[in-house]
Amino acid sequence: MKKLLFDLFPLILFFLAFRYADIYVATAVAIAAGIAQFIWLKVTGKAIEATHWINLSVIVVFGGATLLFHNDAFIKWKPTVLYWLFASILLFSHLVLGRNLMQKLMGGQVQLPAPVWSKLNLAWAGFFLASGALNLYVAFSGQFTESQWVNFKVFGLMALLILFVIAQSIWLGRHIQEPAPEALPGAADQESDK
Repeated sequence: MKKLLFDLFPLILFFLAFRYADIYVATAVAIAAGIAQFIWLKVTGKAIEATHWINLSVIVVFGGATLLFHNDAFIKWKPTVLYWLFASILLFSHLVLGRNLMQKLMGGQVQLPAPVWSKLNLAWAGFFLASGALNLYVAFSGQFTESQWVNFKVFGLMALLILFVIAQSIWLGRHIQEPAPEALPGAADQESDK
């Protein structure tokens, strides 16, 4: 739970700053929070994951452009660029490099048949592509206010992610493989007792 809150720290501060100021102050706060978060990880010697690097880079580039050009379109593109970047990485590694990043990420926690890992990888890529497209619709269709977009960015995209993870967990539950008895801890001891 602490890790989740830590990862959401810049987003939470973005939301609060927007409520008390405007999109430009909120963007500056999100950039500062992202940099502070990164420095904290460095100073405390904690692992800096690839997602931290990607997220920091995207917020600095798109947030910086928002502030430099005083144009909120850049920050509104940020979630889409981030999600589409994740989708591209998943698809490129799977289709071109023959590597399944979801299996690499979750393989130590769950055993699945290779076709299920492929479907899982493609499902995450599809989720990121769809979420990015939905962000563009909410941000630029003219159907929503800036405040509604901020709420969608903070709460809507998070709710979609949680629903997707729940659906994925239910689906995965049907495909998890039980480890072979000899692979279980202590199995060798039980065999020697016979």
